[in-house]
Amino acid sequence: MGIYAEHNRKCRELIGREYTESTVEKFDTGINRLKEFITTCCDKDDLTLDEVSGQFIRDFDFWLKTEKKMQHNSALKHLKILKKIVRIALANGWIKKDPFFGIHLKRYEVNIEFLSREELEVLINKTFSIQRLEQVRDIFVFCCFTGLAFIDVLQLTKEHLIKDNNGALWIRKARQKTHQMSNIPVLTPARKIIEKYAGHPDCVDKGVLLPVISNQKMNAYLKEIADLCGIKKRLTTHIARHTAATVVFLANEVSMENVAKILGHANIKMTQHYAKVLDSSIMRDMQKVEINFSKAL
Repeated sequence: MGIYAEHNRKCRELIGREYTESTVEKFDTGINRLKEFITTCCDKDDLTLDEVSGQFIRDFDFWLKTEKKMQHNSALKHLKILKKIVRIALANGWIKKDPFFGIHLKRYEVNIEFLSREELEVLINKTFSIQRLEQVRDIFVFCCFTGLAFIDVLQLTKEHLIKDNNGALWIRKARQKTHQMSNIPVLTPARKIIEKYAGHPDCVDKGVLLPVISNQKMNAYLKEIADLCGIKKRLTTHIARHTAATVVFLANEVSMENVAKILGHANIKMTQHYAKVLDSSIMRDMQKVEINFSKAL
């Protein structure tokens, strides 16, 4: 636990340079879960390094899934942090054998939801009598047309807006999570939202482009918005990024390479996580087959 605590302390000092606040908070949650497991199941406050065996790791995984009701991928995050701590011990020669040997930390693929084009249009055209819902809807739609994650749209300022030699407006911003640069052409729907909130008091006071509230409140209000729009999916801020990648970009034949640049991904493999196969893209490709073979029979 001492090694784990020292790791977290160093990471906290690197917030803003190598880590984000939310990442370090996950490390803190991880150490608390491990401490609880050791106390509950081992009846100790701590363990010596040679007590961390493969069986200990498998028992920790089982405890997370049963006692803490975690899904596989959530439990996996805790195991990956623990593996990082074990690697520190191995690198320093404090242990000779890797307790993770033979344990495969494989993430399950999750079917992440996104809005269909029809649902997105309903959302865009919905009139709200409550100002806070209209504001949250606008920011969500902005993310649908830029692919920005919540933390990045929260930090967006005028300095991130750039005009190219042809007068086209771009957003150039390094992603908070990965520090990869996003290069995003500002489409008309996104530009109109920027113009709409140019004089908003929060934007003026904070020097930002949009009046973004906390992620927790955004997600709570998005649930209300989904109900009012008749959308059965669980709306969250991140669904906007999935919607941008799938329905706005890939479904309109933007190349995978360009989507990767827009989303600020280091490689196309990351982008493929968002590349859900849409019925519309299947039909578009099959229509080419139809044309080629329609006269064959």
